[in-house]
Amino acid sequence: MPARYPLLSLLLLSLSLPTWAATYKVDLDYRVRFLPESNQAEVSLTLEQGERVLGLDFDLGEEGRYGDFETDGQWSQETPGRGVWQPASGKSRLSYKVRIDHEREPGRFDARMTEDWALLRGDDLVPSAVLRQEDRTELVARLQFDLPKGWKSVETGWPRIGTNRFRIDNPQRKFDRPTGWMIAGKLGTRRTRLGETDVAVAAPVGEGMRRMDVMTLLTFVWPELQAVFPRDPDKLLIVGADDPMWRGGLSAANSYYMHAERPLVSENGTSSLVHELVHVFSRIQSRERSDWITEGLAEYYAIELVRRAGGLGEDRYQKIREQLQRWSKPVDSLRTDRASGPVTARAVLLLQELDREIRQKTRDRGARSLDDVTRGLMRLDKASTKDFIEISENVIGGPSRVLDTRLLR
Repeated sequence: MPARYPLLSLLLLSLSLPTWAATYKVDLDYRVRFLPESNQAEVSLTLEQGERVLGLDFDLGEEGRYGDFETDGQWSQETPGRGVWQPASGKSRLSYKVRIDHEREPGRFDARMTEDWALLRGDDLVPSAVLRQEDRTELVARLQFDLPKGWKSVETGWPRIGTNRFRIDNPQRKFDRPTGWMIAGKLGTRRTRLGETDVAVAAPVGEGMRRMDVMTLLTFVWPELQAVFPRDPDKLLIVGADDPMWRGGLSAANSYYMHAERPLVSENGTSSLVHELVHVFSRIQSRERSDWITEGLAEYYAIELVRRAGGLGEDRYQKIREQLQRWSKPVDSLRTDRASGPVTARAVLLLQELDREIRQKTRDRGARSLDDVTRGLMRLDKASTKDFIEISENVIGGPSRVLDTRLLR
């Protein structure tokens, strides 16, 4: 064909591709109806073309939170703690009920529903599942809420596409499910845009959540946060409530929870708010007894980002270091599957020392820092202590004196 018709040539080539090259987009609609009178939510999954999905093998856990399964396809629970849905051809639906309240420790909840509101993780509304589907099938997922009478609004960490309706799209998963923190009911919400991210701070009315204080601190540290973590999430949701909710912070990929009474900056100089924000942005996970990396970096930046933003003077910074030294004095190893407070404190001291070493040894090569190590760790699915040392020494350009310690053995 003459070269002067390149667009026509490309069109004819695309038309000649085999039919198996096409991608089948299949609508997957989630619908959630809260039932405060029974402390449950009714959840349904509707597939527009059920024949494209061979099966969903759900992890239902051992707590008996899920029940009343109904489907026009097939549902089986042959293995304890698991359930398998085989959709029918054409439009196919699965529905069930899930209990909302969940105690993280006796008397402290990390998911709760009252007659006026619900605060929970979407991970529990739709449990994780192994998806088997026909080749070249892509699920297009949306989430719709039906709220009880008197409940004013609902918020999630996903983009809103209508009234009480959200688009669920996670490129890292084949099975797009509505993960992350969610809140619904009689709410107070503050919104702003920071960088390229829509930020919402939401809590039930009357729960004492300092929404404007949270928003102010976020605005303050956001430029420093983005300088370290080059990510621009479409949306970030922060939720909170008072007792008997769990008195801490819990992060997810697009959202996090903070107890309403948790100080934005503690007396010891660290910030739980920034700590959880670092988890959301870095997404660094650990393996091989290296949780000190995940928790240590989050706490290191909880101090450092406030310091860089001008919220922490040198004298206060040194007092924080003295407190960390006293608290972590008994620690003789950082290697653990779950870092405790003293272990995290000792990890922060090590990271501060490593940052100084990197800056000193790279002064003639652009003055690199721990930030470069952190960005290297962000590229890994999960990081081990060995990974951390290798990345650090690559940044330094040679062995690290700070990392040659029994704490990491």
